[in-house]
Amino acid sequence: MMLIPCPFCGPRTESEFTYGGPVRPPRPDPARTTDAEWVAWLTEVPNPLGPVEERWCHLRGCGSWLTLWRDTRTHAIVGGPQDAG
Repeated sequence: MMLIPCPFCGPRTESEFTYGGPVRPPRPDPARTTDAEWVAWLTEVPNPLGPVEERWCHLRGCGSWLTLWRDTRTHAIVGGPQDAG
């Protein structure tokens, strides 16, 4: 079971959290991109091997959103909120 460091509640099990997905690049201006680029931004989710920056919500706790780095090969948290307890 993965322990996720919540900045307000301290380390908690992943069952208290909801996965929010990987951090994505900023939304492009649809008026200035091609249709293919726009569809790719809307539908393609990156799925790399190794460290990925992700968003998690402590839904069954304090309700805060946090951003952390998780290695997709080992599920180890390799970087988290700076003020996590």
